[in-house]
Amino acid sequence: MGRNTQIFTSIFLLLLFSPQEILIQGFEDSASRTLKQEPGRAHEVHCSRERSRTAWGVIEEYLMPFVEQEQYEISSKCRLHPDNDMFRDQEQHKIHVDINEWRCGYCKKSFRAEKFLDQHFDNRHNNLLNVSHGKCLADLCGALHCDFMMNSKSSRSKCNPAAVAKNRHLCESLANRCFPINQGSSASRLHELFLRQFCDAHKCPRKSQPFPKGGRKQPSVFYLAISILTLMLLPIFYLIVYLYQRYVSSTSISNFPSFCENLIIVYEFSQRNERRNPRA
Repeated sequence: MGRNTQIFTSIFLLLLFSPQEILIQGFEDSASRTLKQEPGRAHEVHCSRERSRTAWGVIEEYLMPFVEQEQYEISSKCRLHPDNDMFRDQEQHKIHVDINEWRCGYCKKSFRAEKFLDQHFDNRHNNLLNVSHGKCLADLCGALHCDFMMNSKSSRSKCNPAAVAKNRHLCESLANRCFPINQGSSASRLHELFLRQFCDAHKCPRKSQPFPKGGRKQPSVFYLAISILTLMLLPIFYLIVYLYQRYVSSTSISNFPSFCENLIIVYEFSQRNERRNPRA
């Protein structure tokens, strides 16, 4: 019965369409299925979002203040350029509303933690990633001391000379590519700073800490505490001043009649004395 049905269906299709049209339709259906399946495979990303975020944090805090000071423009060919971070656009579309609220800048959906927003980006906005070659900033973590910033166990483990040499080579290649010494005095100074700031710490044994030149100045805890205390006490101070002025004004008005009476008494007393002693 099933075979007869297939034969009947084939005859019916042949009557309606030519063999070429049937082949073309079948090819289009197959191509459509392929295109529907491809996005899932095309946007499969093998790049750590967390480590990329840490790497960008290192660049932003310990490199960019000096680049801005020199008014130097990093080339897009440099792997430290923002355009070479596949997650940069998504990170810029994160809205930190409150301590327990993160919002997607694309669809305005809210989440109670950043990790859930990251999962949302992976599931719903994965097509917005720039997955071209060389866009994974996490690949530079070895040179940029991401493990030190993340306080991971690998940063406290025994020094591996081979890994250190590899990271130092990557670090020096970044300095040469991003700040060529033949591009002027600013590039030359930044090249030297990059070597001191990032590359010198790649040695065994670990005697020096990374980022000896410091980074972007952050407001101190003491300054923040004083500012908050001032803001809290300022309304109280103005309230005390207001109440004091109100008390003084009310006291002056209430004592005014008695003050006038005293003046009159003093005046009358002086007049009597003048009449009694005209020569005085």
